[in-house]
Amino acid sequence: MDNHLKLRFANEKDVPLILELIKELAEYEGLLQEVVATEDILSEWLFVKEKAEVLIGECNEQPVGYALFFHNFSTFLGRAGIYLEDLYVRPEYRGRGFGKAFFRRLAQITVERGCGRLEWWCLDWNQPSIDFYLSLGAEPMEDWTVYRLTGDTLAELAK
Repeated sequence: MDNHLKLRFANEKDVPLILELIKELAEYEGLLQEVVATEDILSEWLFVKEKAEVLIGECNEQPVGYALFFHNFSTFLGRAGIYLEDLYVRPEYRGRGFGKAFFRRLAQITVERGCGRLEWWCLDWNQPSIDFYLSLGAEPMEDWTVYRLTGDTLAELAK
């Protein structure tokens, strides 16, 4: 089985796939009923207004998952950061290092753009994800369920 993952930025033709993956993630989280996004909405916000970016992961030309992210801003750091809204790897592709590959690429983008941090939220019940994030060197924020990579840990992951 080939474990070569190709990560690429999504384009407007990927909107149906992006929505499909969003719904798969929502179903996994037990939140499918909350998805109101449509292809038109995603197309407008991702590719017309350019308010977020999407990385698509492919293995043997098959979509394995996605990461949707956007810039936020830290007044304390005085510069932008990257906020990871969604990271999803389809169940049949898990355990092959693809999640870490997504994070490595996100760390690289964060460093390349001069951003101060990469952060995200995680559902409290999602222990497999929490364990994964901790294995990357992410730290839970006090009184928050937000994870962050900065400094040497971010630079190391970006290698």
